Amino acid sequence: MTAPTPRSAPSTPAAPATATAPVRWGILATGAIATAFAEDLALLPDARLTAVASRTEESARRFAERHDIPRAYGSWEQLAKDPEIDVVYVATPHAQHHAATALLLAAGKPVLCEKPFTLNLPEAQDLVRLAREHRVFLMEAMWTYLDPAVRRLTQLIDDGAIGDVRTVQAEFAFTADPGGSGRLRDPGAGGGALLDIGVYPLAFAQLLLGAPDSVQAWGRIAADGVDDNTGIVLGHPGGAHAVLSCSIVSDGAQRAEIGGTLGRIEIPRDFYRPDSFVLHRRGHEPEEFRFPREAGHGYRYEAAEVMRCLRAGAVESPLVPLDGTLAVMATLDTVRRRIGLRYPGDRD
Repeated sequence: MTAPTPRSAPSTPAAPATATAPVRWGILATGAIATAFAEDLALLPDARLTAVASRTEESARRFAERHDIPRAYGSWEQLAKDPEIDVVYVATPHAQHHAATALLLAAGKPVLCEKPFTLNLPEAQDLVRLAREHRVFLMEAMWTYLDPAVRRLTQLIDDGAIGDVRTVQAEFAFTADPGGSGRLRDPGAGGGALLDIGVYPLAFAQLLLGAPDSVQAWGRIAADGVDDNTGIVLGHPGGAHAVLSCSIVSDGAQRAEIGGTLGRIEIPRDFYRPDSFVLHRRGHEPEEFRFPREAGHGYRYEAAEVMRCLRAGAVESPLVPLDGTLAVMATLDTVRRRIGLRYPGDRD
C-alpha cells in the first residue's frame, strides 16, 4: 500500500539531551488530563516532573502539592523562562494550544502538545513553522500512535498480513449531557464531537491510509453551536476509503475494522487504546492478540517517545511526525467546512 503520511516523515537533528540525567518536565495547565499525565510520568524512572504552570498561582500550587512538584508558577511565561525545564506538556483546552505552544517554542522549550493540535490548520502550520525555524522539538500528543497494540497492528499491516488496506471503519461515540455548560458544549473552547473525539477516528484512518483526496461529511450543529453527531467518508488514491463517525449524543463501543485484500483486523472496542484485536486471514483461523494493561492511564508511551527523541537529538518523532499532524488538521478543517461548523474567531 502507499506509505501512510503519519509514519513517513523523518526527524531532524537537534542538540541532544543528556543521555543519563532524568528528563525534567513541566506541565502547562492543571485539569484532568494534566493530572493523568502527571500520574503516568511518575511511572517512568527517567522522568522528573519539575514544574507546573497555570493562569493562577493558587491552581498551580494546589496541583504541585498533589503531585509533589517542586515549582508552581502563576503564569505561562514563568514556565517558559525556567532554565531547568527540558520539555513541557501542554494540557490546556483546545483553543489555548496555539498560544501556549507558540510561547514555549519561542523560548526554545520542546513541547508535547495535547490533541487536537490546534483549532485549525493555519494555527497548526504556524506552530510547525516556529518549531522548524527554532529547531525545537514539537510533537502532538496523539497517544494512539504510540500505543503498543496499535504499534503491533500497524506492523502486521506493513508486513502484509491483510494485503493492501482498502477500507477503514472507526467510531467514537458517547452520550454527554445535552444541557451541560462545560468545555464540550462550548464552541469558544473548540467543543463538540469533531475536535474532541472525531480526531481519533480521523487520525487512525490517516495512520493507515495517508491523507485523503476526497472528504464528505454530514453533521448536526446543536443549539449551543457545537457539532454533536458527525459522519465522515474519506476517499483515497487507488480506491480505498474510510467511514468514520463521532457523536456525543449516542453510545458506542469505539470499535474499528480494517479491511484488506487478504484479510481484516477487528478491534472490538476502544480502538484508540485497545487491549486486544483479532486478525482474520484467508485460509487461517482467527488470531487474537491481547495486550494486558500496564499501570497508568496510557500516556507513558508518548512521554517515553518524547524523551527518546530528545536524547537522540531529534526535533520530530518519526512515529508522530509533524507533517502527519498537519494532514489530519487539514482534514478536520475540510470536515468543518462540509458541516458548517464555525468557532468564534474563524476566518473565511
